[in-house]
Amino acid sequence: MPSYAFEDMTVGQNFDFEGNYKITREEIIEFARKYDPQPFHVDESAAAKTMYGGLIASGWHTCAVAMRLLCDGFMNQSTGIGSPGVDEIRWIRPVRPGDELKASLEILEVTPSRSKPDRGSIKHKLVVTNQLDEVVMIVTGITMMRRRVPAD
Repeated sequence: MPSYAFEDMTVGQNFDFEGNYKITREEIIEFARKYDPQPFHVDESAAAKTMYGGLIASGWHTCAVAMRLLCDGFMNQSTGIGSPGVDEIRWIRPVRPGDELKASLEILEVTPSRSKPDRGSIKHKLVVTNQLDEVVMIVTGITMMRRRVPAD
């Protein structure tokens, strides 16, 4: 049985995920070549001449890593059943080769479903930081979760 169900969620609750994810140069280039081939993601010499001063990961790559951290740290231990979307993504600072990313989750809202007594939704803020504890990305989104016992 999952550790976290809808009725376990409270506003202000925080989850600090165990583990981190180290970003490699090769992974940055491979992801970017396939999905976001801007020069500062795929070409070290071109990236050096940009305002970033070197190669950086695509923000979408950072989102994918954040999703992995979210699944490992929360979703795969919860009754989560998907998401209708995210409200906001903010890339605060560049992610560079060698950065080690970690994540935490804060519950912002807890809303029971009005039409489906077996579930509800949580609005949350996912904060991704690097090895220096600098915030690199913030994502505000919604996750639908099942209840252990349907509401009356």
